[in-house]
Amino acid sequence: MEPVYRGLGRCVCCFWLAVAFDIAGLAVLLIGVFANVFFYDLLIYAGAIVIFLSLIWWVFWYSGNIEVPPAELEDDVGLLKKDKGGLSGISGAVRRLSSRVSSGIRSSLRRNGGPSGARTDRAPRPAGGPQVAVAMTTVTPREDTPSAVSSVAGEMPHTTTETSPT
Repeated sequence: MEPVYRGLGRCVCCFWLAVAFDIAGLAVLLIGVFANVFFYDLLIYAGAIVIFLSLIWWVFWYSGNIEVPPAELEDDVGLLKKDKGGLSGISGAVRRLSSRVSSGIRSSLRRNGGPSGARTDRAPRPAGGPQVAVAMTTVTPREDTPSAVSSVAGEMPHTTTETSPT
């Protein structure tokens, strides 16, 4: 026999957690607004965040109490109507094809010893990923450009600094 839920529904724990988060968040927020402390802004933000987190528990409570009749669940969870007597139509063909493909993949994985990532006969890959070779060359500065940078390591380019009287 199915239990009868009254009042708060099935997810009573989620309901009381949501209420507790709301009360705690509101208390912290109001302390931040009305108390004369130097960290009032932290309390205001923390209270608002706790109240926002209570929405998670409200959503859990609400979605846990949604009642869907079994007739509407038939298509979603694969239950078959008793008067149909089996799979028929396009949905039946799609389910049969899906079942064949998944059983074929499952049997090939069993034959080969699991997915390719689980095999130990391969050589281990380097931890850094694929390695790329990069060719570098030294560029010599042209004399006609004023902002030529020297290619010698450690040598700074010659710059001038202008100062204006203030």
